[in-house]
Amino acid sequence: MVALPSLVSGVGLALSLPPWGFWIIAFPAAGLLWWRIGGLRPRTRLWAGWLAGLGCYVPGLVWVRSFTAPGAVVLIAIEAAFMAAACLVVPAGPTVARAMAFPAAMTLAEAVRTSWPFGGLPIGGVFLGQADGPLLGIARLGGPLSLNLAVFVGGVGLAAAVEAAVRTARDGVRARAFATVDAAPPAGSGHGGRPGFVSGAFAGAGTLTLVAAVAVVGLSGVAVAADHAPDGGPAVGVVSAAAIQGGGPRGFRTSPIHTSAVLAAQMSATATMEQLDHGTTPRLVLWPEDVVALDTPLSDSPEEASLSDLARTLHTTLVVGVTETVSSTAFRNEVVAFGPDGALVSRFEKVHRVPFGEYVPYRSFFAHLGNLSAVPLDAVPGTGTGLLPTPAAPLGAMISYEIFYADRGRPSVRAGAQLLIVPTNTSSYATSQVPTQEIAAAKVQAVQLGRDLLQAAPTGYSAAVTNRGVLLDRSVLGARQVVFATLARRTGTTVYVRFGDVPVLVLSGLALAGGWLLAGRRRRADVHRADVQS
Repeated sequence: MVALPSLVSGVGLALSLPPWGFWIIAFPAAGLLWWRIGGLRPRTRLWAGWLAGLGCYVPGLVWVRSFTAPGAVVLIAIEAAFMAAACLVVPAGPTVARAMAFPAAMTLAEAVRTSWPFGGLPIGGVFLGQADGPLLGIARLGGPLSLNLAVFVGGVGLAAAVEAAVRTARDGVRARAFATVDAAPPAGSGHGGRPGFVSGAFAGAGTLTLVAAVAVVGLSGVAVAADHAPDGGPAVGVVSAAAIQGGGPRGFRTSPIHTSAVLAAQMSATATMEQLDHGTTPRLVLWPEDVVALDTPLSDSPEEASLSDLARTLHTTLVVGVTETVSSTAFRNEVVAFGPDGALVSRFEKVHRVPFGEYVPYRSFFAHLGNLSAVPLDAVPGTGTGLLPTPAAPLGAMISYEIFYADRGRPSVRAGAQLLIVPTNTSSYATSQVPTQEIAAAKVQAVQLGRDLLQAAPTGYSAAVTNRGVLLDRSVLGARQVVFATLARRTGTTVYVRFGDVPVLVLSGLALAGGWLLAGRRRRADVHRADVQS
């Protein structure tokens, strides 16, 4: 039976993700898939992997259906194909070869999935489920891919341990049954037949036990090393900060609320901040993504004057998400920072745009396949590291969707960012699925980059996270709320900031190649043995 275990494996991986958050289920789910593909023919391994992918991404990406049901079907089928391809390239046996290749193949497939097509889709990734687990610290060594690798290594170890225990118990029963039979040794053998059988059976269990031990000890060692690895270093200062959440309805593809009402809600929430903070304004005030939406450039606009006056009145660094229409076909999504004197001190344009959300790739082609009126303009792709020099601190900005991409946070820290900010807008999603996964991504980013992080959303979640992945505070979805936090500025670097994904990719590539070499050697040995016996 292939279909049921494969589907169950995929569903288990999905349940480890937010909003369900049963992180521990990821390990038996991963192990179940490793066990199931053992000994299967290539076509059946492909089928098993695709079913596991469906089990994972149907619930994991269910939010897509609120935008387009046909598109959701196509997207989920494509995403599941990455898991299918990973299972296809895992050798069917022997056990050690499969144990080496499986986690590596799943990690390499995830690396491709999160970068292709159209920039990839990290949402729904297995790594997000570990944001609340004990292995989160591994991210400071190798980012999201290292968490993905850890899940599948742990799954292999768990499955091998279970299978070894089952085999040992089963073969022990058989050995006792044989011991009650008074059988003569085969003629010319020089010894009894049963002991030889029992020894061979326990050798299989021994191999599985060795695989389990190596996986558990290796994973535990990496987790301990990660916990003591550089985490951004000691604080070089602190920043009092506030994330402003204006509040409002959720679940609208295109918000029916006029942009002036969104801006008014932010202004009102900012006034509430002053009351809550007893007149002591934080040094850094963060507004969400695109709460200031303009049909003209921000420069010399009434909105710019209003924001400048607000920063001056509060005597704070005010960072605001702004969208500007720049032509009949394009707009700009950016964050701008005003200093305590009201001057515009820095700005950053979003680099990683949302395909079919902020722009339509190959628009002329896809126009023949569906209605694109929901995305009438294409966002202009930004450039730069994301570093925002401000009086409060050098900030590393990731705008909304960029929080899911490890390669968007790392450049700003390498350029000198001491604190991370995430202005975002998840108002389009009626459920908590995407907002909770965004919080998980924020935790992973904070840990892998060794920086405290502040996130602001118009209707939630707004949050503050430490460099160790501790969630200091989180808002309520839809509420008008202010999240206050005292955040540390740091200048140290993590292993991931220094080396990025390269070590994990190289290790995975070597492990996959090593698995195939072992499998090939085993096949040649079996052929040679068959020739000798014949």
